[in-house]
Amino acid sequence: MSLPLYRGLTWDHPRGYRALEAAACAIAPGQGLTIAWDRHSLEGFEAAPIAELADRYDLIVLDHPHIGEAVAQDCLLPMESLFDATMLAELETAAIGRSLASYHYADAHWALPLDAATQVMAYARDRIDRPPTTWDAVIDLAGSQPVALSLAGPHAILSFQSIVAALGGARPADAFVDRRIGREAYAIMAGLTGSTSRAFVAANPIALLEAMATGEDIALVPLIYGYVNYAAAGRVGFADAPRGTAGIGSILGGTGIAVSKRCAMTPALKAHLLWLMGEEAQRQFIPAQDGQPSLRTAWADPQVDARWGGFYSGTRATLEAASLRPRHDGAIPFQTEASNRLRAGLIDGDPADPVLDAIEAAFHRHHRKGTPL
Repeated sequence: MSLPLYRGLTWDHPRGYRALEAAACAIAPGQGLTIAWDRHSLEGFEAAPIAELADRYDLIVLDHPHIGEAVAQDCLLPMESLFDATMLAELETAAIGRSLASYHYADAHWALPLDAATQVMAYARDRIDRPPTTWDAVIDLAGSQPVALSLAGPHAILSFQSIVAALGGARPADAFVDRRIGREAYAIMAGLTGSTSRAFVAANPIALLEAMATGEDIALVPLIYGYVNYAAAGRVGFADAPRGTAGIGSILGGTGIAVSKRCAMTPALKAHLLWLMGEEAQRQFIPAQDGQPSLRTAWADPQVDARWGGFYSGTRATLEAASLRPRHDGAIPFQTEASNRLRAGLIDGDPADPVLDAIEAAFHRHHRKGTPL
């Protein structure tokens, strides 16, 4: 008798697929099911329409800015329909930072936090002994070392939001960003858009970390989504994001597993998802397969930390403090448009206000008043 077959989609990086594929091979058959995982690129992961993916896949690995779109398209199952409230409450406490909270929208959770990440600092260990801890120190360092901003794809606007958070810029009720704080954040980014940032303007976080790991001329990336895979290799070190007047500022990333409405949920699949969220998988199996777990106990485990070059202890405070991105229906096209305008403004040397005006206009165009962020 053949086992039930489920199709899943994740993203094409070892952190994104290796643990899921290994679990599908080693764990799922013993639980009574078969899972076939497909992969798409980082860019597809960041921008692909969720409804189209939900038509083809039972399980989808996504990040929290897609949730409003998914709810509007009515293409995912709420976790409350699959798991009891006690389990979700326990996971809320166990997950690091806002990893589970990021998938709570419109009175329900729409994914389980498989993987935790946020924008942190990456530096070349052979060039920097003690990484800077503040934005002022980053700017000082850029006078003597090659510093690159992460500007490709959505990452320009994500870096901007992280700096705004460090400067104390809580989102106003009727705008995307407080204009005074926005100008300060733009000035910091403009000051760091030198030759190194320009040389790597098209490099996504994986490409930037690859460049740093292979010895290209980058000493520091002050904000970049952390990838534990690069920490054990030796050259790349990771540290908490720079602090501003309000402390650490960072914008949460990570991934969750969502269940599409086409999925015929069975006790076997529920058991597999619960196993992926459990201590055994999160502290042992997932880290051993190049994954980046979401449970706080895994991030605090000294053996896990030592195996991965101090990545977890070096960045845990940033993850605990990380803020959420907008998640409304329209958040992804806003993110794309705003990032494109911000990146162009930085490269062209535009003054702050025309760029911030365009970002505000895009925000209002892509967000219906009265809908949750």
